[in-house]
Amino acid sequence: MPTPPHTSDDMRSLPTLRQSLRTFASSPHTFQILRTIPYPSPKLSSPLKTLYILDSSFNPPTLAHLRICTSAILSDKPTAVPKRLLLLLATQNADKAPKPAAFEQRLAMMSLFAEELINRVTGSDEGKHKEGDVIVDVGVTKEARFIDKAKVLEQQEEYSDPGPVEQVHLTGYDTLIRLLDTNYYPPDHTLKPLEGLLEKHRVRVTRRTDDAWGGREEQDGYLRRIAEGETEADGGRREWAQRIELVEGRTEGEEIISSTKVRKAAKGKDEQALSKLVTDAVASWILEKNLYLEED
Repeated sequence: MPTPPHTSDDMRSLPTLRQSLRTFASSPHTFQILRTIPYPSPKLSSPLKTLYILDSSFNPPTLAHLRICTSAILSDKPTAVPKRLLLLLATQNADKAPKPAAFEQRLAMMSLFAEELINRVTGSDEGKHKEGDVIVDVGVTKEARFIDKAKVLEQQEEYSDPGPVEQVHLTGYDTLIRLLDTNYYPPDHTLKPLEGLLEKHRVRVTRRTDDAWGGREEQDGYLRRIAEGETEADGGRREWAQRIELVEGRTEGEEIISSTKVRKAAKGKDEQALSKLVTDAVASWILEKNLYLEED
C-alpha cells in the first residue's frame, strides 16, 4: 500500500492529495487511511475496543458532523481509551471530477475538521479526555454500501489487532431508513446481508425531527416495530433493535445545519452565516479557496 501523507502541510497540499487519490484509485485496495491525527500517533495504552465511523460526503464537513462525533465520543466512559474515530469518504469515482467540491478539497477540510474535533473533546470538562486519548483517521474507500465498508474495515490491521474491534457507525435517521431498505440488497432484496453488520457492530442514529422524517415518537416507533418483528418477513431480526441506538439531534431553536446552507453562505461570502454552520478552520478554508461560488 502506498505511503500516505501525514503532516499537516501535506494534508493541505491539494496536489499531494490529488496524487494520493489517483494512486488509490489505480490500486487494488478498497480502503486507505490518508492521515492519522495526532501525528505521530500516540502509543496506545490499551487495545482498541471501539471504532467510531462517520461516513459522509463531507461537502463540506459541518457543525452537525461535529456534534454527531463529539456526542458519541463524550457519551462513552472517559476511562474507555483510546477512542478512535474514522472520517470516511467514499470515492467510487475518484477518476472523475466530483462537484461542487473536489475530493482533495474535501479531504483537506476533513483534516482541518479532525484537528478541531480533537481540540474540542480533549478540552471538554464533560469528557475529561487528555491529549492522546482520542485519535482521528481520515480515510477513503471505494465501497458504496455500509455492509461492504464494515467488512473492509474488519480486515484492517489498525482496527483488528490484537483482537476484534466493535464498529459504531454514526448516522442520521434518514440513513437508517436506507440501511434497512431491501432495495439496496439485490438480487434477493432481503435484509439478510445485514446480519454480519448488526450482529457484531452497532449503529448510533441521530434523530431528524423535521417534516420529512416525522417527530420523535414516529422515529422511536420505527425502532420499536423492528423489535416487535416487523422486518422479519424481509429477513430482518428483532434483536437488531438492540444494536441500534437513537440519540438526540439539534435542540429546540438550535440552528438547522445542512451542506446546502453552507454552500449558499459560501457563495454569498457570508462569514457570519458560515460561523454558525462550520468550524472556524473549515470556514477559513472555504473562503480562502473560494469554494462553492458556482451552482451545485
